Amino acid sequence: MILSVVIVSYNVKFFLEQCLSSLKKAVGESSLLRSQTEVFVVDNASADGTVDFLKPLFPDFQFIHNTENLGFARANNQAARLCSGEFLLFLNPDTILAENSLESCISFFRTKPDAGGLGVHMVDGAGRFLKESKRGFPGVWTSFFKMTGLTHAFPHSKTFSSYYMGHLDERKSHAVDILSGAFLLTKKNVFNKSGEFDQRFFMYGEDIDLSYRIRQEGYQNYYFADTTIIHFKGESTRRDSRYIKMFYTAMILFMKKHFKGLGSPVRLFFLTMAVRSHQAMAYVLHVTSQKKEAARISGSSTMVRGDVEAREKWNRWLAINNLPAVGDGDTEEIIFCEGPALTWKKIIKEISDHPDGAVYLFHGMNTHAAVGSYSSRLRGEVFEI
Repeated sequence: MILSVVIVSYNVKFFLEQCLSSLKKAVGESSLLRSQTEVFVVDNASADGTVDFLKPLFPDFQFIHNTENLGFARANNQAARLCSGEFLLFLNPDTILAENSLESCISFFRTKPDAGGLGVHMVDGAGRFLKESKRGFPGVWTSFFKMTGLTHAFPHSKTFSSYYMGHLDERKSHAVDILSGAFLLTKKNVFNKSGEFDQRFFMYGEDIDLSYRIRQEGYQNYYFADTTIIHFKGESTRRDSRYIKMFYTAMILFMKKHFKGLGSPVRLFFLTMAVRSHQAMAYVLHVTSQKKEAARISGSSTMVRGDVEAREKWNRWLAINNLPAVGDGDTEEIIFCEGPALTWKKIIKEISDHPDGAVYLFHGMNTHAAVGSYSSRLRGEVFEI
């Protein structure tokens, strides 16, 4: 077996369906991976019927249904111990792959003898580049610049924007420190040698921690820019105060674990204060940004892109649900329908070339909904057909 894919899911069955649909296409169209890939989907006690809905649709994939939410790290480890592939891919359920993503990543990985992990160029549901695709190690000053807003103020500075490696061209591949858990490709022996995911991280921070330990074992992490995926961001988590608290708690756990000996408790104290102040600002921004971005997507008209059959199906659905046709609203909303006339690769390129051009939704061929997310601060949209 060449590749084992692990996906941990929680209450996102329609987003997960699009992910699995694109994954199946990426595997099926690769002569290298077609019969050499296994997929494990770990459902962390979803209440939306994820397993019952998806298991019959993807009989070649293996589903594990947990009776409680074990968290991201523990659930990934649970499936990874069952994997037999040379490579392990940890993939978020709110992602969509291009048809050539998997094979091109593995081919690149094999050209780098020192490679321990690999991440890719990611865009959100509006086509905007996700800066966490390439990150530096969050050391004391790097984290301080991030938490105090200097990273945002100087986005291309090698010093102030080292958290996102803002000085590196996003369209070129580079060696980096930290990979995103949304798409983290590694080798099974490297994962085992590095000690798996640290299960003290329930959610958030575990990818930073694993990336750092891969580097400690003497391997290099790479950001691979020659393929792009969609990552809607955070569909498995509620955008509320509990999410904010979980995120910043993970950051403090990481600091306490790895910043020992970097100048004693004084530095850690001031860095923790910076994290806490950033957390307080996040609470305020969370409420105001929700109102602003909800207004951004209200009253949108809708256009369907894809082959004739898909356009006819969705236009009938729009009419039945009394949704405005193109030209009736203030904002254009586009439903991209993957199929013979429009591949995932073409769709991803189009939204990447025109970020913020519209509100986008995505429908894989023979799936049961169109999904999209304009903002990481809002729940995504689901049009169930």
